[in-house]
Amino acid sequence: MHELDGSDAGGQFLRTALSLSAVRGEAVRLENVRGGRSNPGLRPQHLAVLETLAEICDADVSGNELGAETVAFDPGAVTVTGGQYSVEIDTAGSVTLLFDALLPLVTRLESPLSVTATGGTDVAWSPPMDYYRYVKLPLLRRFGLEAAVELDRRGFYPTGGGRATLRLSPSTLAPIRLGEERRTNPEPDYVRVYSTEAAALADSDVASRQAGGALEALSRALGDHDHDHDHDLTVRDRVETTAESACPGSAVVLRIDGSNTIAGFTALGEPGKRAERVGEEAADAAKRFLASDAPVDRHMADQLLVFLALAGGRVKIPTVTDHVDSSLALLESMGDELIVDREELVVSRENA
Repeated sequence: MHELDGSDAGGQFLRTALSLSAVRGEAVRLENVRGGRSNPGLRPQHLAVLETLAEICDADVSGNELGAETVAFDPGAVTVTGGQYSVEIDTAGSVTLLFDALLPLVTRLESPLSVTATGGTDVAWSPPMDYYRYVKLPLLRRFGLEAAVELDRRGFYPTGGGRATLRLSPSTLAPIRLGEERRTNPEPDYVRVYSTEAAALADSDVASRQAGGALEALSRALGDHDHDHDHDLTVRDRVETTAESACPGSAVVLRIDGSNTIAGFTALGEPGKRAERVGEEAADAAKRFLASDAPVDRHMADQLLVFLALAGGRVKIPTVTDHVDSSLALLESMGDELIVDREELVVSRENA
């Protein structure tokens, strides 16, 4: 039984602990769940993760109720038989964060696993669905992860109601090596932009304006210092989608492709915020990334740590965020110590 304390952490601490417990067949007990948040304890999306993993792994669980600040999880077996499951997350709880907790199961699956979830697909404090489908999963597939997501319906805050299915197949992960060759070219080989609007916003051309704002801002950022002319971006994909949804909302995702690089940058629409500004926010994050020599964005850096623990490898990251520090501490407490070079911003583990 691993005894863990989430006093200074949030939901990701819980999700990663449960994922590793399920994969390793080792029980965990978490005190002060989400103690670092203003509303500690299990919220709907965290409860959904706990109950879904418990059902898939036939685990013994305590503390599986809203608001619980102490949780125990004891998986029934190291292997996972697969099958089909359905999950409903109340309100606009994040579907992509639920899926995140399930991805490591590929290393223990005996047969394909399918999980259909209803909730928020494009909501704050979590990866938008297009980041998940077009940035994270393509990067992980390079290292052997067999996973795909089918999106049936978008769900924005506050109503949610989105619906998507994660399909996982038994996978053998290769060591994750990113950044061993230094990225010296600050310009992307090409970019992709995925912009989505709820049908209620179609008359305002929100998706088109978000995409245009993102590409124009990124082009300006890559131009001459005096901005006399714009950089000629190579746009591989410009996908604008109008989606049926239970409430209005919008999202934009910029994907940067380069040598040894897949990185994503996102922004969500808000009441009163111009669609062009939403796109510019994603471009601003991309600009900061391109000024570094890291091969992945700051959010992906954190999300890759559990896969480094499982498969080994070496990843150059853009910065050591609080989430990175929290994840490193959790992994160490569960026996998966990663080596961190804080000067060179490299995280590694050999012989996982």
